[in-house]
Amino acid sequence: MIEDRKLEVLRAIVEDYVSTQEPVGSKALVERHNLGVSPATIRNDMAALEDEGYIAQPHTSAGRIPTDKGYRLFVDRLSSVKPLSAPERRAIQTFLDGAMDLDDIVSRTVRLLAQLTRQVAVVQYPSLSRSSVRHVEILPLTTTRLLVVLITTTGRVEQRVVETASETPEVLLGELRAQLNAATVGVRLEEAAGRLTDLPQRFTAEERPFVSAVLSALLESLVEEHEDRVVLAGTANLVRFGPDFPHSISPVLEALEEQMVLLRLLGEASDPAVLTVRIGSENAHEGLAGTSVVSVGYGSEGETLAKLGVLGPTRMDYPGTMGAVRAVARYVGKIVGDS
Repeated sequence: MIEDRKLEVLRAIVEDYVSTQEPVGSKALVERHNLGVSPATIRNDMAALEDEGYIAQPHTSAGRIPTDKGYRLFVDRLSSVKPLSAPERRAIQTFLDGAMDLDDIVSRTVRLLAQLTRQVAVVQYPSLSRSSVRHVEILPLTTTRLLVVLITTTGRVEQRVVETASETPEVLLGELRAQLNAATVGVRLEEAAGRLTDLPQRFTAEERPFVSAVLSALLESLVEEHEDRVVLAGTANLVRFGPDFPHSISPVLEALEEQMVLLRLLGEASDPAVLTVRIGSENAHEGLAGTSVVSVGYGSEGETLAKLGVLGPTRMDYPGTMGAVRAVARYVGKIVGDS
């Protein structure tokens, strides 16, 4: 078990290296931090940390930098993440509250996260398989064309156009609309289809062809498979960290172009209350070995609807990044849950 004093030395090295991007020497630690011990003791602690693999010396006569193992210990021993200021919290709420629909919510969230952290932000759309029916609407487009609209509890809107043989009476539209909502509102999508099997039998033989056409369109929306969708923003932020990728950032950019890689980046974030931090070699994709990923689930009432996170170099402001990711996830989870 690492001693508390050596842990403080490691914390100081991580903070200085993240801030300056320069290897950290014992003299700088003495000058910048009140560690309460002599320079000789700090040098001994740094030698021990290096022997244990928590820091490394990139060049002869240079200071030390944290290793992936050092960053991991630093993150695991964080007593708290950096809280956002009151103005930052108000800005997040104002920005996200202005969203018009789910696409707008996701778009605003990923841009906001990239701006707050100055990293690459990744946001997953809520899966339809986790959604329930919020409302079903039937809107006449012309005398023989209708628009069937399914709105889910996660804000997704699915639309289908139905062609009818003749004009449909408004009374029939109203009755069918009422029946559909009575049977499906609040029901999970995978269960809602089963609630509608006997619906045509509630109408007259003359009305059933129309009811069946509308029902067919709605069932397409309920049972259609939707692959997970992920959006990202802030890729240009990687340019700021060019020296952190001494060989090339191309492997990172190539990895970010793959949808399945993005999904796997967020894959472990399954609980809205628990942040996941993967550092360097802990990322399975070879192209991301020089990066860290901070992710968390978002949702409402303890249920995870989807995931979001950020990716950047291992030389990351972990307390600040973790605080921003958690705060944004809480806001977007509340908005999606209440939509």
